[in-house]
Amino acid sequence: MTPPPAETNDDAAERITGLVGDAIRRATERRLLAQIVREPVPKHLAIIMDGNRRFAEERGLNVREGHERGKDRLEELLNWCLEVGIRILTVYALSTENLNRPKSEVDSLMELFERSFREIATDERVHRHRIRVRAIGKRSVLPERVRAAIDVAEAATRDYDQYFYNVAIAYGGRDEIVEAIRSLAREVASGRLAPEAIDAATVSRHLYTADLPDPDLVFRTSGEERISNFLLWQSAYSELYFSDVLWPGLTELDFLRAIRAYQTRRRRFGA
Repeated sequence: MTPPPAETNDDAAERITGLVGDAIRRATERRLLAQIVREPVPKHLAIIMDGNRRFAEERGLNVREGHERGKDRLEELLNWCLEVGIRILTVYALSTENLNRPKSEVDSLMELFERSFREIATDERVHRHRIRVRAIGKRSVLPERVRAAIDVAEAATRDYDQYFYNVAIAYGGRDEIVEAIRSLAREVASGRLAPEAIDAATVSRHLYTADLPDPDLVFRTSGEERISNFLLWQSAYSELYFSDVLWPGLTELDFLRAIRAYQTRRRRFGA
């Protein structure tokens, strides 16, 4: 049996550098977490999970593997939110524009969504923390198997009210507002609503997020600095935070830095 090659000086230096880096990162995470838990955290965090495909390309992976890595990161994000006490999480999983991607990619995404919704229906964390799971978006354009999986997840968590986990799938902010306008128009036409009675609160009650507060923080990964048709109405006064890290590469330290940055800002709400 051939013995393993001896560790070179360069190998040893690289290993030690990695260990030191990990120790520094863990210490920084502990310090930030201690600061964060002493101050109010966002009640509602919205995340634009961008960068799966670029992450895969940079690492020589196929697109499907990039999306799988993104799913794994979302699993960790849920734990991080529970740890700091964020009670409402809304994630941008699939835009209406994303449906125009190559069929093979869309098909693999639908398989991933179907599996994810069915898994979360039996997730021990969901039931222990009483997390209500919902999908927001244009469900009619999704395959029946995905709609069925969403129904399973929503039914399993319908009575929960401690935490809220919203998945924006086949979602577009403009589409959401248009649907709200149509609903309001039907109420006016039927005589149930006077045009003069329509105000911002009325519009909010006709959105997908009608029973939820607007997001306090909208966080986007991948270096892009735009909100890309996500929660257009709801994010009018949200704090925005952009990170260069690609979504599957997000670390807990990146997440904690975003929350800490939010805590250091003074929210003005237009004042």
